[in-house]
Amino acid sequence: MYICLCKGVTDHQIRDAIADGACSMRDLRAALDVANQCGKCGRDCKSLLAESAVSSSHTTAMPQQWVAA
Repeated sequence: MYICLCKGVTDHQIRDAIADGACSMRDLRAALDVANQCGKCGRDCKSLLAESAVSSSHTTAMPQQWVAA
């Protein structure tokens, strides 16, 4: 789905940028040039960043007995 219509950026591109290390709006702007024109995509970009932060906190918070040695 297109998130930034001004630049033609999709949610997959944003998720890929986040997976590649983007962890803030500044990072996403630098990588994809989102939220620089009309700014309407900013809210959705922030939601994807938050979604990523929540999912990564769940994967890093595994009990020690689940972690393979």
